[in-house]
Amino acid sequence: MSKYISVVLFALGFAQPALAQKMDADDLKWINQCIGDNKGEEGGTPAIIRAYCICMNEKMDDNETQSITQWEKANPDARKDCEKQAGWK
Repeated sequence: MSKYISVVLFALGFAQPALAQKMDADDLKWINQCIGDNKGEEGGTPAIIRAYCICMNEKMDDNETQSITQWEKANPDARKDCEKQAGWK
């Protein structure tokens, strides 16, 4: 039972960034593209990649035209912060 509770709390921890800002279809499109771009990266479990992409999307301006993957290259501090928040090691 405690293992189940730990898994639920762990999942909720990754869901929190998504609750900070209401996402629209455009956000979801960019987040899904980011998830696809980062699939298979070393140390990137699906939950970590999702949390990372949500974090990066939240850091970007709503009027940004670059993809998350393009934007992260020009913003290494944001990338490092989101890696840390997502638990990417």
